[in-house]
Amino acid sequence: MAMRRNNRLLEWLLCIFMVCAFSAYAVSGQVRYSIPEEMTVGSFVGNIAKDLGLEPQRLVAGRARVFTASDSEYLILNREKGQLLVKERMDREQLCLEISACSFSFDVILENPMEMFRVTVEILDINDNSPVFPKKEIELEISESVLPGALFSIESAIDQDVGANTLQKYVLNPTDHFNLKIQGRLDVSENIEIVLQKPLDREKTKHHYLTLTAVDGGDPRRSGTVQIHIVVLDANDNAPIFSQATYKASVVENAGKGTLVTTVSATDADEGSSANIEFYFEHATTTIRELFTIDPISGEVKVVGDIDYERNKQFRIKVKAKDNGGLTNSCGIVIDVIDMNDNTPKITVMSFSSALPEDSVPGTIIAMINIQDLDSGDNAKVSCSIDRNLPFKIESALANYYNLVTDSVLDREQTSEYNVTITAVDGGYPPRSSKKTLSLKLSDVNDHAPQFQQESYDAYVFENNASSLSFYSVSATDADWGPNARVSYFLEDGSLNGAPLSSYVTVNSDSGGLYAVKPFDYEQIKSFKIHVKAQDGGSPPLSGNVTINVFIKDENDNAPQVLYPVQTGGSLGAEMVPRSADVGYLVTKLVAVDVDSGQNAWLSYKLQKVTDRALFEVGLQNGEIRTIRQVNDKDAVKQKLAVVVEDNGQPSRSAVVNVNVVVADSFPEVLSEFTDFTVDREYNDNLTFYLVLALAVVSVLFIFSIIALITVKIHRWRQNRLFYKYAANLPVIPHHPPVYPDGTMGTLQRVYNYEVCGTTDSRMSDVKFARPCSQNTLVDVSRMGTMQREKREQDYGDVSEEQKPPNNDWRFTQQGQRPGPSGAGPHPEGAGGAIVGTGPWPNPPTEAEQLQALMAAANEVSEATATLGPRYNAQFPMQHVPDYRQNVYIPGSTATLTANPQQMMPQPALQGPPQAMPQVDVPNAAQTPASKKKSTKKDKK
Repeated sequence: MAMRRNNRLLEWLLCIFMVCAFSAYAVSGQVRYSIPEEMTVGSFVGNIAKDLGLEPQRLVAGRARVFTASDSEYLILNREKGQLLVKERMDREQLCLEISACSFSFDVILENPMEMFRVTVEILDINDNSPVFPKKEIELEISESVLPGALFSIESAIDQDVGANTLQKYVLNPTDHFNLKIQGRLDVSENIEIVLQKPLDREKTKHHYLTLTAVDGGDPRRSGTVQIHIVVLDANDNAPIFSQATYKASVVENAGKGTLVTTVSATDADEGSSANIEFYFEHATTTIRELFTIDPISGEVKVVGDIDYERNKQFRIKVKAKDNGGLTNSCGIVIDVIDMNDNTPKITVMSFSSALPEDSVPGTIIAMINIQDLDSGDNAKVSCSIDRNLPFKIESALANYYNLVTDSVLDREQTSEYNVTITAVDGGYPPRSSKKTLSLKLSDVNDHAPQFQQESYDAYVFENNASSLSFYSVSATDADWGPNARVSYFLEDGSLNGAPLSSYVTVNSDSGGLYAVKPFDYEQIKSFKIHVKAQDGGSPPLSGNVTINVFIKDENDNAPQVLYPVQTGGSLGAEMVPRSADVGYLVTKLVAVDVDSGQNAWLSYKLQKVTDRALFEVGLQNGEIRTIRQVNDKDAVKQKLAVVVEDNGQPSRSAVVNVNVVVADSFPEVLSEFTDFTVDREYNDNLTFYLVLALAVVSVLFIFSIIALITVKIHRWRQNRLFYKYAANLPVIPHHPPVYPDGTMGTLQRVYNYEVCGTTDSRMSDVKFARPCSQNTLVDVSRMGTMQREKREQDYGDVSEEQKPPNNDWRFTQQGQRPGPSGAGPHPEGAGGAIVGTGPWPNPPTEAEQLQALMAAANEVSEATATLGPRYNAQFPMQHVPDYRQNVYIPGSTATLTANPQQMMPQPALQGPPQAMPQVDVPNAAQTPASKKKSTKKDKK
């Protein structure tokens, strides 16, 4: 009985219960349940959420769990329903032995925020055990000389139940010689003895058989029996007597086998064989028989097993002494176990968050720890600590409970992971310690923006690059981790030359590579700036900026351009070099530029064609053309130099400039040779195409105009054919106002002449806008009259020789009267304009020739008026028309035409053929050299 009371599990549970009882004030709440033992697995114990006043969602969100310091978990928590269920079968007798008030406690732990609740479960006993005797049969030897009233000890029965379910009474049967005597309570401290009622007679009965029954108080009742065999012996007068009723001893735990614990002794007053005493354990449990032994002769009690203080702190043993006469006596031995520091503290992590945000404030609970030491006294006093260099500390919350909390600000970018070693040391000698390491990782918070290594970068790209060319790459680093460190690149808004930057440059959002959207032109853009933003994937995102200076590098993609001398298709400019020029005479200086830069714009000059006896040279760097020798008579008057202007690029580009040089001392000599220069022509394909197209269009329009004009003329000719046969030549020129295209009358519209300077190459011709034709009215009228007269001569053929028009090659214009450097002879076939440099200068017309042309023009006007018919004459009477032949001044002479008196009179509209005009005497004007020359030729003829 005493051995069970000192069971290790019982003591450990009592210790836990006491600690929990004293520290219950610090727990958030307490709940107590009472359940019977032997409940099946999965049985309902209680609704912990309802009893603690919590929402079921709180258990799920807080990851509620059951924590117990022991290795066994008898209950399990259903988070979703908030219920406590039986996890393991519970045997009250195994948990608490003979202790009637059997209970155990555990903690329910919640996180976010961290809370802890104490739960106590009382195990109620059920009558599941029957009283059991140590032996099935007890044999007693009693001498026949024993007097009535003698007492004989009997091993009592054991019932593991408690309370009403435990042992209640004994029944002995038969009771003719013996009766029961019970001292004390019917529990583990009871002492059962049988009392001899009347003397025994060996000669009558040598053996007596008794039945002892133990009955409990359960419902239904349970019982156990043992057979008592009494052997009657011959007379033995004295029973052994122990020196002490109770022996006290102590033994250290883990004592070696064979260690002497104590020695019992007893004496017998008898002599002879009746005085021989034997010792043995009475009612010894299995634990006692495994740990101790007693010498039957000497009474020495020794250790034979491993004693553990944490399992058994005290042993109570009954020792019986028996002589040869069958008389016995009993004593007790109380053995106290002395604790040794043989247990290290046990560290149990109740709750632990392995991932902690780096922005956790100081005091944040990381882990809850329970530390137990099964030793006692100072050996069980435990101190807990961690490394002081860590940003954490240990705080004691309850007895044997500790919290690991943050002690300072954390930074994942400096230290992303901590190994926290918890050390528990007891107070024994020598002290024992244990360690447990917790691996703590800091979860990242987006507290760092992407950073570039430099504030700005310089990127270089050659012009004429290919589209989508990658010419630079930027990279930013983010000290954060995961999505917070995933960097994306964006091009900030901006413009360049009025266009968005995105039309020039784009950036790869993942790699940071810069790509050209289209080719660059160094001559248009030499450099520009772009701003790239690096943004992480955090929430909210952080970003950093960088400036990239993009420099366009020049390529030799432009040929040199000649500024002087100007190279045009019709240029006939030439440089004059006197024949007396000295060596080194500066002829001209070539001026050329290259829009490229650097060495691509370094120009050099050299002659392309050089004769054997070269007269000129060109400066390699300055482009100056100078003579390298004296000019002699063998040198041609006209010199043509081809100079190559070349840049220093790779590959180089060049341009050719033609320089015309005239070796002469005077300007007339230059003019005699000037027209012989041939002009190099570089035809542009596109320009040629457009000119040919324009010429074709103009030609088509001209043909259609001629056809239309001919059609109109033919139609009028058919209408007036009969009229011309009988009409007379009217001497009076009728005045008719001009008619606008809309049918109204007014002043004559201003008509303009064009002076056309043409060459054999139509592309080189010049067209000049001249003054109004009001200054040359007589010329135009004479031309019109001449055309009408020729037409009439074709119709009638009887026009007199005096009325024939003058030579049509002359033009009565002021341009034709003033020959000069830009003058020219008449066009072939009456074409307008003049051919430049195609023949000698023409002689001006004489006064007689001018008078003849003027009279012919007046006659033709009269004839043209007559062709208008009766309708026109009826509308415009001739008496209102002045005669244009009156008072006409002939330029270059002193003659003035006067009107014929006969023609001043009104004439009928229709008359016969026109009469020949009489000769008019015109005073001779001052003769010019040309007129003199012409008259001389006539005289010779």
